[in-house]
Amino acid sequence: MKFIIIKRKWLLLVVAAIVVGGLYYFTNDAIPTFNNSEEKSNELVINMVTGEFTSTTADGKKIEAYRWDPGTIVIPKNEEVTLSIIGVNGDEHPFYIEGTDIKGTVKKGEETLVTLHFKEEGTYRLICDTHSHEGHGVPMIANIVVD
Repeated sequence: MKFIIIKRKWLLLVVAAIVVGGLYYFTNDAIPTFNNSEEKSNELVINMVTGEFTSTTADGKKIEAYRWDPGTIVIPKNEEVTLSIIGVNGDEHPFYIEGTDIKGTVKKGEETLVTLHFKEEGTYRLICDTHSHEGHGVPMIANIVVD
């Protein structure tokens, strides 16, 4: 009999916690995670960062690889997209997008904005010119898939 009473107390406590928590999250003071107003922005922004992996081999040789993260993005054909790249690792990364006239430089601690608008489907490569040659480790390349 006591076991059932304790169980009911726990059930009431859990229900009360859910109700109080629900009231907290659904009050007017809650901050929405999306904008559901009539003034919707159709702008698509994709965020990317520069990253680095470093290690030392058993014989003491330092190895490193820079990368764009994420390494693959998918964007819609015939729509304008803003690519926002934040420089995190490496002083600077001069880049170009293969098959286009788009080029620029991402600098450490800064945001670089690139407007993309592809009319042809396909995969375009975002290539760091500094980390694309022999002797610079793994090439720093991201894929832009236009669908």
